[in-house]
Amino acid sequence: MKHFVDIHTILSTAEDMDDIHDEPQAASDRLNEVLHLVYDMSSDDIPSQELENMLSFVWEHWHPDKHLSDIEVDDLVDWVDHLMNTWDNDAYNGEE
Repeated sequence: MKHFVDIHTILSTAEDMDDIHDEPQAASDRLNEVLHLVYDMSSDDIPSQELENMLSFVWEHWHPDKHLSDIEVDDLVDWVDHLMNTWDNDAYNGEE
């Protein structure tokens, strides 16, 4: 259930991003936008573990991307939409 996941515990800070990004605050803001998009676009009855896995995947995928702060929000919305439509929680857990 979505309401059991506290999005604020996974949001990034500039300090989380300064090891990779030239503009850590901008990168952090953009990562947080993606995390919020995933949370907001998830159904209310999504299993908590599945949502947590998706949010972790977003971190793993976008944190090291040096161009994160340069990506347009519309492109990120499209990426999240694709993620929501193709997500395979069993594959993420290695249970395929």
